[in-house]
Amino acid sequence: MVNLSKRELQLPELEFPKIFKKVINDKSIISLGPGEPDFITPKPLLDYGKKIIGKSTHYSEPQGLLELRKAIAKKVQRENKIKAGPDNVLVSCGSQEAIFSALLTTIDPTEQVVLPTPGYLGYLPAIGLVNGVPKYLKLEEKDKFEINPDNLKKSIDKKKTKVLIINSPSNPTGNVLSKKVLEEIADIAVDNNLYVFCDEAYEQLTYDRKHISMASLNGMKNHAISFQTFSKSFAMCGFRLGYAVGPKKLIQEMTKVHHYVTLTAPHLSQLIGVKALSLSKKYVNSMKQKYRRRRDFIVKRLNELDLSTPTPEGAFYTFSNIQKFSKNSVRFSRLLMDKAKVAVIPGTEFGKYGEGYVRCSFATDYDLIDKAMNRIGKFLKK
Repeated sequence: MVNLSKRELQLPELEFPKIFKKVINDKSIISLGPGEPDFITPKPLLDYGKKIIGKSTHYSEPQGLLELRKAIAKKVQRENKIKAGPDNVLVSCGSQEAIFSALLTTIDPTEQVVLPTPGYLGYLPAIGLVNGVPKYLKLEEKDKFEINPDNLKKSIDKKKTKVLIINSPSNPTGNVLSKKVLEEIADIAVDNNLYVFCDEAYEQLTYDRKHISMASLNGMKNHAISFQTFSKSFAMCGFRLGYAVGPKKLIQEMTKVHHYVTLTAPHLSQLIGVKALSLSKKYVNSMKQKYRRRRDFIVKRLNELDLSTPTPEGAFYTFSNIQKFSKNSVRFSRLLMDKAKVAVIPGTEFGKYGEGYVRCSFATDYDLIDKAMNRIGKFLKK
Protein backbone atom coordinates (compact mmCIF):
# COMPACT_ATOMS: atom_id res chain seq x y z
CA MET A 1 0.00 0.00 0.00
CA VAL A 2 1.17 3.54 -0.76
CA ASN A 3 2.39 5.23 2.44
CA LEU A 4 0.08 7.78 4.03
CA SER A 5 1.27 10.31 6.59
CA LYS A 6 0.23 9.97 10.23
CA ARG A 7 -0.99 13.55 9.97
CA GLU A 8 -3.44 12.57 7.25
CA LEU A 9 -4.58 9.43 9.05
CA GLN A 10 -5.33 11.43 12.18
CA LEU A 11 -7.74 13.79 10.43
CA PRO A 12 -11.26 13.44 11.86
CA GLU A 13 -13.76 11.19 10.09
CA LEU A 14 -16.78 13.37 9.42
CA GLU A 15 -20.41 12.37 9.16
CA PHE A 16 -21.22 15.26 6.81
CA PRO A 17 -19.92 13.64 3.56
CA LYS A 18 -22.07 10.56 4.25
CA ILE A 19 -25.12 12.76 4.85
CA PHE A 20 -24.45 14.77 1.71
CA LYS A 21 -24.12 11.61 -0.39
CA LYS A 22 -27.47 10.29 0.86
CA VAL A 23 -29.21 13.60 0.23
CA ILE A 24 -27.90 13.66 -3.34
CA ASN A 25 -29.03 10.09 -4.03
CA ASP A 26 -32.43 10.21 -2.27
CA LYS A 27 -34.59 13.09 -3.48
CA SER A 28 -37.24 12.35 -0.85
CA ILE A 29 -34.94 13.64 1.91
CA ILE A 30 -35.45 17.23 3.07
CA SER A 31 -32.02 18.59 3.91
CA LEU A 32 -31.56 20.99 6.80
CA GLY A 33 -27.83 20.57 6.43
CA PRO A 34 -26.71 23.29 3.99
CA GLY A 35 -23.85 25.51 5.08
CA GLU A 36 -24.39 27.94 2.23
CA PRO A 37 -27.11 30.39 1.16
CA ASP A 38 -29.95 28.87 -0.83
CA PHE A 39 -30.12 32.12 -2.82
CA ILE A 40 -28.42 32.64 -6.16
CA THR A 41 -25.62 35.18 -6.54
CA PRO A 42 -27.11 38.65 -7.24
CA LYS A 43 -27.89 39.08 -10.95
CA PRO A 44 -25.71 42.20 -11.40
CA LEU A 45 -22.67 40.15 -10.37
CA LEU A 46 -23.49 37.27 -12.71
CA ASP A 47 -24.06 39.69 -15.59
CA TYR A 48 -20.79 41.47 -14.82
CA GLY A 49 -18.95 38.14 -14.77
CA LYS A 50 -20.15 37.36 -18.28
CA LYS A 51 -18.80 40.70 -19.51
CA ILE A 52 -15.33 40.50 -18.00
CA ILE A 53 -14.50 36.80 -18.19
CA GLY A 54 -12.16 37.45 -21.12
CA LYS A 55 -10.13 39.84 -18.95
CA SER A 56 -9.50 37.29 -16.22
CA THR A 57 -7.66 34.39 -17.83
CA HIS A 58 -4.29 35.11 -16.17
CA TYR A 59 -2.98 34.99 -12.63
CA SER A 60 -3.30 38.04 -10.44
CA GLU A 61 -0.61 39.07 -7.97
CA PRO A 62 -0.56 36.60 -5.03
CA GLN A 63 -1.70 39.10 -2.38
CA GLY A 64 -4.74 39.95 -4.51
CA LEU A 65 -5.69 42.57 -7.06
CA LEU A 66 -4.77 46.02 -5.76
CA GLU A 67 -8.18 47.33 -6.85
CA LEU A 68 -9.90 44.68 -4.73
CA ARG A 69 -7.62 45.17 -1.71
CA LYS A 70 -8.33 48.90 -1.79
CA ALA A 71 -12.07 48.20 -1.94
CA ILE A 72 -11.82 45.74 0.97
CA ALA A 73 -9.82 48.24 3.05
CA LYS A 74 -12.53 50.87 2.49
CA LYS A 75 -15.23 48.35 3.32
CA VAL A 76 -13.73 47.26 6.67
CA GLN A 77 -13.07 50.90 7.63
CA ARG A 78 -16.63 51.91 6.80
CA GLU A 79 -18.55 48.90 8.09
CA ASN A 80 -16.28 47.27 10.68
CA LYS A 81 -14.41 50.34 12.00
CA ILE A 82 -11.09 48.61 11.30
CA LYS A 83 -8.23 50.91 10.31
CA ALA A 84 -6.65 49.31 7.26
CA GLY A 85 -5.04 49.97 3.91
CA PRO A 86 -4.43 47.63 0.95
CA ASP A 87 -1.17 46.38 2.54
CA ASN A 88 -3.23 45.04 5.47
CA VAL A 89 -5.27 42.78 3.16
CA LEU A 90 -4.64 39.30 1.76
CA VAL A 91 -7.16 37.96 -0.76
CA SER A 92 -7.65 34.20 -0.53
CA CYS A 93 -9.59 31.23 -1.92
CA GLY A 94 -12.35 31.60 0.64
CA SER A 95 -11.72 32.65 4.22
CA GLN A 96 -10.89 29.07 5.26
CA GLU A 97 -7.74 29.12 3.14
CA ALA A 98 -6.76 32.42 4.77
CA ILE A 99 -7.22 30.86 8.24
CA PHE A 100 -5.03 27.91 7.21
CA SER A 101 -2.36 30.27 5.88
CA ALA A 102 -2.49 32.20 9.15
CA LEU A 103 -2.03 29.01 11.19
CA LEU A 104 0.94 28.00 9.03
CA THR A 105 2.41 31.45 9.63
CA THR A 106 1.93 31.63 13.41
CA ILE A 107 1.99 28.08 14.83
CA ASP A 108 5.00 25.79 15.27
CA PRO A 109 4.64 22.09 16.14
CA THR A 110 3.24 21.49 19.68
CA GLU A 111 2.15 25.10 20.13
CA GLN A 112 -1.44 25.56 21.27
CA VAL A 113 -4.53 27.09 19.71
CA VAL A 114 -7.51 27.79 21.98
CA LEU A 115 -10.56 26.44 20.21
CA PRO A 116 -14.08 27.20 21.50
CA THR A 117 -16.37 24.23 21.00
CA PRO A 118 -18.96 23.57 19.68
CA GLY A 119 -17.35 25.41 16.79
CA TYR A 120 -16.87 25.34 13.03
CA LEU A 121 -15.67 21.92 11.91
CA GLY A 122 -12.83 23.27 9.70
CA TYR A 123 -10.65 24.59 12.53
CA LEU A 124 -9.60 21.34 14.20
CA PRO A 125 -8.16 19.60 11.10
CA ALA A 126 -6.40 22.82 10.09
CA ILE A 127 -4.68 22.93 13.49
CA GLY A 128 -3.73 19.28 13.09
CA LEU A 129 -2.30 19.81 9.62
CA VAL A 130 0.16 22.39 10.98
CA ASN A 131 1.01 20.03 13.90
CA GLY A 132 -0.49 22.42 16.42
CA VAL A 133 -2.34 21.34 19.57
CA PRO A 134 -6.00 22.31 20.11
CA LYS A 135 -6.93 23.51 23.59
CA TYR A 136 -10.69 23.10 23.87
CA LEU A 137 -12.79 25.81 25.47
CA LYS A 138 -16.25 24.47 26.31
CA LEU A 139 -19.22 26.65 25.39
CA GLU A 140 -22.38 26.12 27.44
CA GLU A 141 -26.01 26.21 26.34
CA LYS A 142 -26.89 28.03 29.59
CA ASP A 143 -24.60 30.87 28.44
CA LYS A 144 -26.17 30.87 24.96
CA PHE A 145 -22.86 29.40 23.80
CA GLU A 146 -21.00 32.64 24.50
CA ILE A 147 -17.34 32.51 25.52
CA ASN A 148 -16.82 32.73 29.28
CA PRO A 149 -13.73 34.94 29.80
CA ASP A 150 -12.90 33.29 33.14
CA ASN A 151 -12.82 29.87 31.49
CA LEU A 152 -10.75 31.32 28.66
CA LYS A 153 -8.10 32.51 31.13
CA LYS A 154 -7.85 28.98 32.56
CA SER A 155 -7.33 27.46 29.11
CA ILE A 156 -4.23 29.55 28.31
CA ASP A 157 -0.69 28.23 28.79
CA LYS A 158 1.54 31.31 28.82
CA LYS A 159 4.41 29.41 27.20
CA LYS A 160 2.56 27.31 24.63
CA THR A 161 -0.64 29.14 23.67
CA LYS A 162 -0.19 31.40 20.65
CA VAL A 163 -3.64 31.78 19.04
CA LEU A 164 -7.30 32.02 20.02
CA ILE A 165 -9.94 31.42 17.34
CA ILE A 166 -13.31 33.13 17.71
CA ASN A 167 -16.26 32.81 15.34
CA SER A 168 -18.93 35.50 15.60
CA PRO A 169 -21.63 35.14 14.36
CA SER A 170 -21.09 31.47 15.12
CA ASN A 171 -21.46 28.33 13.09
CA PRO A 172 -23.14 26.20 14.48
CA THR A 173 -24.71 28.02 17.45
CA GLY A 174 -25.68 31.40 15.95
CA ASN A 175 -24.14 33.24 18.92
CA VAL A 176 -22.97 36.82 18.34
CA LEU A 177 -20.36 37.90 20.88
CA SER A 178 -21.31 40.98 22.91
CA LYS A 179 -19.06 44.03 23.05
CA LYS A 180 -18.47 43.43 26.77
CA VAL A 181 -17.23 39.88 26.17
CA LEU A 182 -15.14 40.97 23.18
CA GLU A 183 -13.46 43.63 25.32
CA GLU A 184 -12.69 41.08 28.02
CA ILE A 185 -11.27 38.69 25.44
CA ALA A 186 -9.19 41.54 23.97
CA ASP A 187 -7.67 42.28 27.39
CA ILE A 188 -6.81 38.60 27.86
CA ALA A 189 -5.21 38.44 24.41
CA VAL A 190 -3.03 41.49 25.08
CA ASP A 191 -2.03 40.26 28.55
CA ASN A 192 -0.97 36.90 27.10
CA ASN A 193 0.46 38.22 23.80
CA LEU A 194 -1.95 36.14 21.70
CA TYR A 195 -3.17 36.47 18.17
CA VAL A 196 -6.97 36.37 17.92
CA PHE A 197 -8.21 34.89 14.66
CA CYS A 198 -11.66 36.43 14.15
CA ASP A 199 -13.74 34.35 11.73
CA GLU A 200 -16.43 36.80 10.62
CA ALA A 201 -17.91 34.85 7.72
CA TYR A 202 -21.47 35.70 8.78
CA GLU A 203 -20.80 39.32 9.78
CA GLN A 204 -23.58 40.67 7.53
CA LEU A 205 -26.16 38.16 8.77
CA THR A 206 -27.19 39.31 12.24
CA TYR A 207 -30.69 39.77 13.62
CA ASP A 208 -30.86 40.82 17.28
CA ARG A 209 -27.33 41.89 18.20
CA LYS A 210 -24.98 44.00 16.11
CA HIS A 211 -21.76 42.36 14.99
CA ILE A 212 -18.61 44.03 16.30
CA SER A 213 -15.17 43.30 14.85
CA MET A 214 -12.59 42.71 17.55
CA ALA A 215 -9.96 44.41 15.38
CA SER A 216 -11.86 47.68 15.87
CA LEU A 217 -11.26 47.65 19.65
CA ASN A 218 -8.52 49.68 21.30
CA GLY A 219 -5.21 47.87 21.60
CA MET A 220 -6.05 45.09 19.13
CA LYS A 221 -4.26 46.48 16.06
CA ASN A 222 -1.37 44.02 16.40
CA HIS A 223 -3.35 41.11 17.85
CA ALA A 224 -6.57 40.67 15.84
CA ILE A 225 -6.82 39.23 12.33
CA SER A 226 -10.24 39.44 10.68
CA PHE A 227 -11.30 36.75 8.22
CA GLN A 228 -14.25 37.61 5.99
CA THR A 229 -15.78 36.13 2.86
CA PHE A 230 -17.98 36.86 -0.13
CA SER A 231 -19.64 33.45 0.20
CA LYS A 232 -22.34 34.27 2.73
CA SER A 233 -23.00 38.01 2.23
CA PHE A 234 -23.17 37.80 -1.57
CA ALA A 235 -24.15 34.12 -2.02
CA MET A 236 -20.83 33.57 -3.85
CA CYS A 237 -19.75 30.23 -2.33
CA GLY A 238 -18.74 28.76 -5.68
CA PHE A 239 -16.48 31.70 -6.50
CA ARG A 240 -14.11 30.82 -3.61
CA LEU A 241 -13.26 34.35 -2.54
CA GLY A 242 -12.35 35.53 0.94
CA TYR A 243 -9.78 37.69 2.65
CA ALA A 244 -7.81 38.40 5.79
CA VAL A 245 -7.23 41.85 7.30
CA GLY A 246 -4.47 42.22 9.86
CA PRO A 247 -1.10 43.70 10.84
CA LYS A 248 0.99 44.53 7.76
CA LYS A 249 3.95 42.34 8.74
CA LEU A 250 1.77 39.32 9.42
CA ILE A 251 -0.11 39.78 6.13
CA GLN A 252 3.25 39.88 4.30
CA GLU A 253 4.26 36.58 5.87
CA MET A 254 0.85 35.01 5.21
CA THR A 255 1.15 36.04 1.57
CA LYS A 256 4.31 33.93 1.29
CA VAL A 257 2.44 30.89 2.57
CA HIS A 258 -0.60 31.65 0.41
CA HIS A 259 1.68 31.80 -2.64
CA TYR A 260 2.81 28.21 -2.04
CA VAL A 261 -0.64 26.91 -1.10
CA THR A 262 -2.82 28.31 -3.91
CA LEU A 263 -0.68 30.98 -5.62
CA THR A 264 -3.63 33.35 -6.05
CA ALA A 265 -7.39 33.56 -5.69
CA PRO A 266 -9.30 33.19 -9.00
CA HIS A 267 -8.85 36.33 -11.10
CA LEU A 268 -12.47 36.34 -12.30
CA SER A 269 -13.76 36.03 -8.74
CA GLN A 270 -11.62 38.95 -7.63
CA LEU A 271 -12.98 41.22 -10.36
CA ILE A 272 -16.52 40.24 -9.41
CA GLY A 273 -15.57 40.88 -5.77
CA VAL A 274 -14.76 44.51 -6.60
CA LYS A 275 -18.19 44.85 -8.18
CA ALA A 276 -19.85 43.13 -5.19
CA LEU A 277 -18.46 45.67 -2.74
CA SER A 278 -20.12 48.46 -4.74
CA LEU A 279 -23.57 46.86 -4.67
CA SER A 280 -26.54 48.27 -2.81
CA LYS A 281 -27.29 46.66 0.56
CA LYS A 282 -30.71 45.66 -0.75
CA TYR A 283 -29.40 42.25 -1.80
CA VAL A 284 -28.05 41.17 1.58
CA ASN A 285 -30.96 42.85 3.36
CA SER A 286 -33.41 40.85 1.26
CA MET A 287 -31.66 37.62 2.26
CA LYS A 288 -31.63 38.68 5.92
CA GLN A 289 -35.35 39.40 5.88
CA LYS A 290 -36.10 35.92 4.58
CA TYR A 291 -33.63 34.28 6.99
CA ARG A 292 -35.21 36.09 9.94
CA ARG A 293 -38.70 34.86 9.02
CA ARG A 294 -37.41 31.30 8.70
CA ARG A 295 -35.42 31.58 11.91
CA ASP A 296 -38.40 32.71 13.94
CA PHE A 297 -40.48 29.87 12.52
CA ILE A 298 -37.97 27.03 12.94
CA VAL A 299 -36.98 28.05 16.49
CA LYS A 300 -40.64 28.11 17.56
CA ARG A 301 -41.33 24.71 15.99
CA LEU A 302 -38.21 23.03 17.39
CA ASN A 303 -38.98 24.22 20.90
CA GLU A 304 -42.59 23.02 20.54
CA LEU A 305 -41.14 19.60 19.66
CA ASP A 306 -39.21 19.60 22.98
CA LEU A 307 -35.90 20.16 21.21
CA SER A 308 -34.55 23.00 23.33
CA THR A 309 -33.26 25.63 20.89
CA PRO A 310 -31.85 29.07 21.74
CA THR A 311 -32.74 31.80 19.25
CA PRO A 312 -29.66 32.38 17.05
CA GLU A 313 -28.57 36.02 16.88
CA GLY A 314 -26.71 35.59 13.61
CA ALA A 315 -25.76 33.20 10.75
CA PHE A 316 -28.46 30.75 9.54
CA TYR A 317 -28.32 27.80 11.92
CA THR A 318 -30.15 26.49 14.95
CA PHE A 319 -28.39 24.28 17.50
CA SER A 320 -30.89 22.07 19.29
CA ASN A 321 -30.59 19.96 22.44
CA ILE A 322 -31.79 16.40 21.66
CA GLN A 323 -30.95 14.85 25.04
CA LYS A 324 -34.60 14.21 25.98
CA PHE A 325 -34.65 11.78 23.07
CA SER A 326 -31.07 10.60 22.60
CA LYS A 327 -27.59 11.01 24.06
CA ASN A 328 -25.96 10.14 20.73
CA SER A 329 -26.24 12.84 18.08
CA VAL A 330 -24.85 10.71 15.23
CA ARG A 331 -27.30 7.90 15.91
CA PHE A 332 -30.18 10.36 16.26
CA SER A 333 -29.28 12.07 12.97
CA ARG A 334 -29.00 8.77 11.11
CA LEU A 335 -32.36 7.55 12.40
CA LEU A 336 -33.98 10.88 11.55
CA MET A 337 -32.70 10.65 7.99
CA ASP A 338 -33.61 6.98 7.54
CA LYS A 339 -37.03 7.06 9.21
CA ALA A 340 -38.26 10.64 8.75
CA LYS A 341 -36.30 11.59 5.63
CA VAL A 342 -34.90 14.75 7.21
CA ALA A 343 -31.16 15.48 7.19
CA VAL A 344 -29.58 17.41 10.06
CA ILE A 345 -25.94 17.64 11.16
CA PRO A 346 -24.92 15.86 14.39
CA GLY A 347 -23.38 18.13 17.01
CA THR A 348 -20.23 16.02 17.27
CA GLU A 349 -19.19 17.37 13.86
CA PHE A 350 -18.48 20.61 15.75
CA GLY A 351 -16.30 19.14 18.48
CA LYS A 352 -16.73 16.82 21.46
CA TYR A 353 -18.84 19.35 23.37
CA GLY A 354 -21.37 19.26 20.55
CA GLU A 355 -22.57 15.83 21.66
CA GLY A 356 -26.26 15.83 22.49
CA TYR A 357 -27.11 18.49 19.91
CA VAL A 358 -27.95 18.74 16.21
CA ARG A 359 -27.58 21.64 13.80
CA CYS A 360 -30.36 22.65 11.42
CA SER A 361 -29.85 25.16 8.63
CA PHE A 362 -32.59 27.63 7.77
CA ALA A 363 -30.83 28.42 4.51
CA THR A 364 -33.67 26.27 3.22
CA ASP A 365 -37.01 27.14 1.64
CA TYR A 366 -39.67 28.09 4.22
CA ASP A 367 -42.17 25.48 3.00
CA LEU A 368 -39.52 22.74 3.15
CA ILE A 369 -38.69 23.74 6.73
CA ASP A 370 -42.39 23.42 7.57
CA LYS A 371 -42.54 19.92 6.04
CA ALA A 372 -39.34 18.92 7.82
CA MET A 373 -40.73 20.02 11.19
CA ASN A 374 -43.88 17.96 10.59
CA ARG A 375 -41.77 14.92 9.77
CA ILE A 376 -39.56 15.40 12.83
CA GLY A 377 -42.65 15.73 15.02
CA LYS A 378 -44.03 12.40 13.79
CA PHE A 379 -40.63 10.74 14.24
CA LEU A 380 -40.30 11.91 17.86
CA LYS A 381 -43.76 10.60 18.77
CA LYS A 382 -42.93 7.05 17.69
